[in-house]
Amino acid sequence: QVQLVESGGGLVQPGGSLRLSCAASGFRSEGYAIGWIRQAPGKEREGVSCHSVSDGLTYYGDSVKGRFTISRDYAKNTVYLQMNSLKPEDTAVYYCATDLRSYCTGVLGTGDFEYDYWGQGTQVTVSS
Repeated sequence: QVQLVESGGGLVQPGGSLRLSCAASGFRSEGYAIGWIRQAPGKEREGVSCHSVSDGLTYYGDSVKGRFTISRDYAKNTVYLQMNSLKPEDTAVYYCATDLRSYCTGVLGTGDFEYDYWGQGTQVTVSS
């Protein structure tokens, strides 16, 4: 059974950093692309980042490019999202997800994505 569990969210001041974790179980995640998606209050879900295994590349939406970094620890079956220089507009519930493909799909920075398996989400609040 595919399961994804996010952790690491919290309250941080503008300009601060957080590292989110996505622990996978029930499957070996190193064979599949994993994405991070967020949903801010009153807004639709937005694809933030994705790590592809077919080409080994990482992808980011324009609003987080240069500030967020996606990475994996294959031994721990865990995917991370390092978030630096956080802004109030980054406030959202952050989810990790997969559709068990080896490549990323959809258009980051938009609601154009298709994931079959989702974690429960972790709240990130950026506020002074």
